[in-house]
Amino acid sequence: MNLLLLKQLSILSAFAGAILGAITIIPYISLLTFLIAVTCLSAFVLAYLKQNDLIGIISIKEGCIFGAVIGFVSFIAFSIVYTPISMLLGWLIPSYTQGFLRFFLTGGFGSLVVMILLMIFMAGISAMFNGVAGVITAYVYEVITGLKKENGENNSIDFEIK
Repeated sequence: MNLLLLKQLSILSAFAGAILGAITIIPYISLLTFLIAVTCLSAFVLAYLKQNDLIGIISIKEGCIFGAVIGFVSFIAFSIVYTPISMLLGWLIPSYTQGFLRFFLTGGFGSLVVMILLMIFMAGISAMFNGVAGVITAYVYEVITGLKKENGENNSIDFEIK
């Protein structure tokens, strides 16, 4: 397992999760961006890395691990960005319907602990869904490279830095 690649995936997925967290504030596209963050963000990140030749051929096991790391880190970053903005808007604009998180901090320290535990639990669920999306992405790329090998067109870059 390439630890440098895992660090790069963590940074890229945290950046993508933070962007999705900021975009989720917009009411009409909030459900779509939330579902992308929870279910299939790893497919987009792995496809981006593959298109720019930043990763080589990955196995299905690596696809699962990379997808789970991407899912967990991106949802934590998503929560870190989305939660304070949503609470602030909920306090400032009473009719802001996504400001439901403002009720967690009015109950004291116990509500804050429950909110943090819910974020970690959802990050675990996101890791599982994104692990499956990473497996599917790795399998699709494995099939595509297998077809290229049959045609003699395999020009992929696969290297490890040690």
